[in-house]
Parts: sequence; structure tokens; C-alpha cells
Amino acid sequence: MLRRLLPLLLLALPACSAIPGSPPLSIATTAQRPLKLASWNFEFLAEKDGMGCAPRGEADYAAMRRIVDGLDADVIAFQEAENLKAAARVFDPARYTLVMEERPGAPSGTCGGEHNERTVIRQAVGFAIRKGIAFDRHPDLSSLMLGNPQLRSGVDITLRPASGSPIRLLSVHLKSGCFSGAEAKACPVLLQQIPALEAWIDAAATGPVRFAVLGDWNRRLALRGDSVWSEIDDGDPANADLHLADEGISPGCDPRYDSFIDHIVLDARAAADMTGFAETRYAPGEKHYSDHCPVAVTLTR
Repeated sequence: MLRRLLPLLLLALPACSAIPGSPPLSIATTAQRPLKLASWNFEFLAEKDGMGCAPRGEADYAAMRRIVDGLDADVIAFQEAENLKAAARVFDPARYTLVMEERPGAPSGTCGGEHNERTVIRQAVGFAIRKGIAFDRHPDLSSLMLGNPQLRSGVDITLRPASGSPIRLLSVHLKSGCFSGAEAKACPVLLQQIPALEAWIDAAATGPVRFAVLGDWNRRLALRGDSVWSEIDDGDPANADLHLADEGISPGCDPRYDSFIDHIVLDARAAADMTGFAETRYAPGEKHYSDHCPVAVTLTR
């Protein structure tokens, strides 16, 4: 009980921030700082200007890079990037090492709505890891694809900070359209992905390293009695007693939504190290460069 109360007490402190300017990343002081993990869905981030279902110009990419720099995170799980070149328009390659899922994808069709004349681009999952932090790359969690090239696999790494404990991280982007319950058209697919995800969680829970699952779950896990959360947070094995970092907090990114679908889920060991959660919001009147806002947690090293 004490382990669960401590993060909530810490979260009584201000938990959100307006998107800042572009402070320098503190690479030289990494060993002295807490470990910060973040996640951001980029909404069809394309390699080239004007492409995809969320066409952008140079100023948009520059603004998104300022947001990333303002996060000052050690690791950012990202979703919906077309390829490494697209991701590099937001993450400075001099500051971050980029890894992405190997799934090539099979994008097809048009975007619909006001961009119906535009073609859908690949939506891929990855990580940006601060330069100077060692990590191991594990095979992608391809079982999340259910044999469908349109579904995303998970990217699996173990981070090894120079001063602190290692942590295993999985970046995910589950099927969209089944945000709660089980009746929506997309629910059979998302609910089939959950056993594959739970198998990864249970295997990681038996290992020696704390872990976290970050990304766009496309599911309101914090809703009371959510079946997906109940299934994965079963405490078996013991370290699969999970903690939802946004528990008890409402999002402020878009006033239409009162519950997060972007989550950072921590195992029992990582949850004991958690010192805070934050959602980075767009300033009032500012353009929304993605239909998601970054979320982040800080952990003791």
C-alpha cells in the first residue's frame, strides 16, 4: 500500500507544464539526474513536407523538435513515424540514437476527411535514446501484429544508465477504436493483442530487471473496472503488480477527452522508483502539432 501511496502523494505537486522553448539537453549531467521516460504519438509524421494525413511544413517540424528538446527526456517512446528520416526531423541525431520497429508495413488507401486526396503513410513505433546511455536492442514483439502487416509490433530495449539500475522498455501502439468496453468494431483485434502483451509483461516480471510499457495503448486503462487493465494487472508473477503512471490524473491535451489513452505502465520495481508524472500541453491558442501530447515519468536513477 505504501508503494502505491507514495507516487500519488508526489503527484499532488503540479503535474503538467506548458510546452517550453528549447533548453539545451544536459548530456554532461546525465549521471546526476533522475531518469526521465516519455512517450509521444506524432500523428502521421512524414519524412517530407506536405505528405501524409497530417501534412506539415518546416516550421511544424521545428516546433516539434523544440517540444522534444523541452521534454529533456532520457528516452522517448514514439509512435506514428514514417521512417527514421521522419523521426530525425524531430529528434536531433546528434543528441539521440533512434531505433524503430523492423516491420515494413503495408500502408494503403487515402486519409479521408479534408485530406481525402492524400495517401496513408507507414505508422511505425520506435525509441529515441539520449546519446551516452547504453542500451540493448531485443527482437521486436511481432506477436502484437497478429499476422497483419498493418498492426504495429513492439520495440523492446533494455536501458543501462551509467549510474543507476537498468530498465527494460517496450514501446507499443495498439489497435485504435476500442477505447473502452468490448463492443466497438475494433475490439476483437485489440483484445486479441492483449494476451501477446501480457505474455511479454509476465516474462519480464520474472526477469531481474525492472520494466515499463510506454506508448499509445488506444485504451482508457484508468476507467474503473477496465477489462484490459484487470487482465494485465493480475500480480502474477509478483512483479506484474502494475502501476498506471497517470492513475488519478485527467489529461489536458484536448478538452474533448477526460481520460488518457497514452500510458506509461510500470512494474512493481519501477513503480517503487517513480517520483512524478507530467503531461506536456500545448499553450493556449497554440497550434496542435499532433493530436496527442507527450507524457512522461521520472524515476530515481
